[in-house]
Amino acid sequence: MNKGFIRVATAIPSVRVGDCFYNIRQIANQIKQADRQKAQIICFPELCITAYTCGDLFHQRILIDEAENALASLLAETKETEIIAIAGLPVLQNNCLYNAAVAIQGGNILSAVPKTYLPNYGEFYEKRWFTSGINASPVISICGKSVLFGTQVLLRCGELIFGIEICEDLWVTVPPSSYQALCGANVIFNLSASNELIGKNSYLKDLVRQQSARCMAAYVYASTGAGESTQDIVFAGNAIIAENGEILAESKRFDFCEQLVIADVDIQKLNIDRLKHCSFTDNAANLTNKSTAQIIDIDIPKYQHKKLMRKIQPLPFVPSGTEDRNERCEEIFSIQTGGLAKRILHTNLRRLVVGISGGLDSTLALLVCIKTFDKLGISRRQITGITLPGFGTTDRTYTNAVNLMKSLDVTVREINIKKACEQHFKDINHDPAIHDTTYENIQARERTQILMDVANQENGLVIGTGDLSELALGWATYNGDHMSMYGINSGIPKTLVRHLVTWAAEQFDEKTKSILIDIVKTPVSPELLPADNKGNIIQKTEDVIGSYELQDFFLYYTLRYGFRPSKIFFLAQQAFENVEVSEIKRWMKVFYSRFFAQQFKRSCLPDGPKTGSVNLSPRGDWRMPSDASAALWLKEAEEM
Repeated sequence: MNKGFIRVATAIPSVRVGDCFYNIRQIANQIKQADRQKAQIICFPELCITAYTCGDLFHQRILIDEAENALASLLAETKETEIIAIAGLPVLQNNCLYNAAVAIQGGNILSAVPKTYLPNYGEFYEKRWFTSGINASPVISICGKSVLFGTQVLLRCGELIFGIEICEDLWVTVPPSSYQALCGANVIFNLSASNELIGKNSYLKDLVRQQSARCMAAYVYASTGAGESTQDIVFAGNAIIAENGEILAESKRFDFCEQLVIADVDIQKLNIDRLKHCSFTDNAANLTNKSTAQIIDIDIPKYQHKKLMRKIQPLPFVPSGTEDRNERCEEIFSIQTGGLAKRILHTNLRRLVVGISGGLDSTLALLVCIKTFDKLGISRRQITGITLPGFGTTDRTYTNAVNLMKSLDVTVREINIKKACEQHFKDINHDPAIHDTTYENIQARERTQILMDVANQENGLVIGTGDLSELALGWATYNGDHMSMYGINSGIPKTLVRHLVTWAAEQFDEKTKSILIDIVKTPVSPELLPADNKGNIIQKTEDVIGSYELQDFFLYYTLRYGFRPSKIFFLAQQAFENVEVSEIKRWMKVFYSRFFAQQFKRSCLPDGPKTGSVNLSPRGDWRMPSDASAALWLKEAEEM
């Protein structure tokens, strides 16, 4: 496989009802078209060789015989191709007619699958013509060859295992695909003929998406379209490729042209999810008839694609659509306020202390605090926001910090840390002209000490401001800003913090909104080094550790899926096309070096709410020894 990806296609051919040889010409053309685009498996609609809407013509022996002859012709025409094709036709065996799918490759039939559940209600009359495959013979003869027959037949090539089901089988309470997934199938192909009704399409898409999620599999769906009879019902031509709850690609409905939809599905990602979710494995272990699954080993075409046929989002933590992004932001705020509210009610403390720097993280923390107090009916004045100017504080961040606190009507305090730090320099005999780690960390720890002492003074809680990205990279002073009494942002990566603050800005008056927007535009910095001659921030975090967009990308795929550095590097090249490959590699090595070296800080994190699938809490999500070696990861990153 190409870095764990399999290229699949779903096709909507133009058909003529009852004209088998016309239909297989269209099917063969689409097989060859998909083969030219280096697809490895292609799926066609239900009964595509005859067309689905033949009605009582299915009782005409000429149609049944010619369907098999057309299949033989299709085998001959596609003999030189390596792509696997799955097509539907009626199959006659032992005086029973089955609505079946056949998988073919290189002129051979690999397997066949009958439809299990035949719809016989409303506009459907399938039991009038077909027999359910439940009690069918496990071996049938097609085109003079004996072929394994049944939904329990799976095809395997390395990490790829795929199964096939037909239309209505998906709509029943326990679809055959659920059984196939528990037996190892990580890709399901569905040959369908689903007609259009008001509201049916949205239900169908949800069904496909949810079945792919329930099975932790890719689901490749092809439904009839152009050329089917419209005597009583209409078919729109639905082609959908879904992967574990996400639709990767789909066709245009009601298009009278043939359609071919192609996408790369990530088999490794699916298998890793199954590995991590023990409930899936336990469910598979409890499957009583698992031993009846028949697995056929096959070969698939082998390709190395430099460009994937799927979108790799550069911001995996941030939904791409505005509506989805707004919904995500609202949900995260609800989780944060819910977690903080419980902590306040449990401790019976009605005061909060937050260090406000004029940066993104402290702004988000403050917004969560005021929303929580508003929800609990506690005065915002009982939130003490403290600005702590130091040697690197600029006018821009200082002004934004003060103005934001005033605008939100919290209690404002200003405590300048310069004299305390200068005294500490003297106490430990440190030259203040040396702007090293000691110089920076003295300021960070002084700030934390003040926040803790004020919290004691006011009988309140210090709310932490550090985010998930900083924790991953160790971009925090140990026992300085690393510590708090409740880390409200600990589950949120930096790229998402920006969107949360931007989203929240729309909930406030114009004055507050303008302050928040300027904070979003301010360069990320701890402001521990003096500003330049013009008063501008000189210490920019992303100059030291790399773009947070890249670092969050590495973090997501390292923790969520455990991918190798080489695969993450490959994905990053797809997502960040305008970034030099050398830059991606450079910052990836920084990520692994810092992630391993800084685990000791994560081993003793304060409590904080989990908001997404990636989290670094040592109590729930990430258990890693602080002295683990990064050698393997760095070696592969270096060799890429």
